[in-house]
Amino acid sequence: MSFGAQTMAEPIRRVMMRRPGKSLADADPAVWHYGKTFDAARAAAQYDVFAGLVAKSGAEILWYADEGDGLADAMFTHDPSLVSDHGAILLNMGKPLRRDEVAGHEAVYAAAGVPILGRLSGTGTVEGGDCVWVDEKTLAIGRGVRSNAEGIAQVRALLAPHGINVLSFDLPLWQGEEACLHLMSVISPLADKLALVYAPLLPAPFYQLLKARGYTLVEAPDDEFMASNGLNLNVLPTKPFDVIAVAGFDKTRAAMEEAGCTVSTFEADALCIACEGGPTCLTRPILRG
Repeated sequence: MSFGAQTMAEPIRRVMMRRPGKSLADADPAVWHYGKTFDAARAAAQYDVFAGLVAKSGAEILWYADEGDGLADAMFTHDPSLVSDHGAILLNMGKPLRRDEVAGHEAVYAAAGVPILGRLSGTGTVEGGDCVWVDEKTLAIGRGVRSNAEGIAQVRALLAPHGINVLSFDLPLWQGEEACLHLMSVISPLADKLALVYAPLLPAPFYQLLKARGYTLVEAPDDEFMASNGLNLNVLPTKPFDVIAVAGFDKTRAAMEEAGCTVSTFEADALCIACEGGPTCLTRPILRG
């Protein structure tokens, strides 16, 4: 099968990515809530290093082209869709500036032969950054600024016929609506039942669920989490125990290495830190396993 990703850390076989181009170069940092270290040219160069690390893993990259559509955040391909073993779900973005990205994902799936299981409609919103596969039959979705109860209910209705249980966990507001806290802002799976977490912001019932399911939780250092607005925690497993992370957070890296991980890093101050999205956000896994 050429699609199916009901797991967070099995080897990436196919992935959707978008190299930043004209849309990012033309972006107004104030409109897009980009930080002081934003530099479009440097961001593009840093992205190329990251894309090289993903390609090195052996994953097939399906490109969602930036043809000057003005969608600066569309490089964060994790959010507009979700891929199950039964097809892709086209989500509805909670950030209005990003809603047109969904059509781009639909076009990539059509070209790649990935069927569409369904799509969110009306006022329902869910973003991929709020979705975490606890196991192949359990999907956790964070309810917060970007994903609402109606959207979660729609995802649940699409997946229930396939025996998948969708659970909802309320997120704290933390730094406000513009900054946005996704569920994946506080957890990054590293391998089967191993995850990097920032426990103080984890929903307590979600924490309890992970412990009950036998997860080992690696604690991200508090100072590096705060210094990076959580981007030290946003790491991408290309296969179990083999992850890509933002450079500059040595204590977080050491904690993952102590848990048995091999960690590759790339400079990302102009890309990830400035634009508030890490290695996981920059990828939409289409096939894992």
